[in-house]
Amino acid sequence: MYRKVRDLREDKDITQQQMAEHLNITQATYSHYESGDLDIPTSVLIKLSKFHKVSVDYLLGLTDNPKPYGRIREQD
Repeated sequence: MYRKVRDLREDKDITQQQMAEHLNITQATYSHYESGDLDIPTSVLIKLSKFHKVSVDYLLGLTDNPKPYGRIREQD
């Protein structure tokens, strides 16, 4: 899972700092998510899936199909 999160970020040429700012967390926390030192909370997984337009199942490694199910709703 953590590799997919990092790869998606790198594919968009986004720094860890930029991604952390989008998620309202510190860069250090985001770095720990990518390295697998910290589990990614559900709320952050949802934000990541919306940002990258992929399903949470894809981020979790439950499917190789990145396409999200249905329509992605905007942040509440």
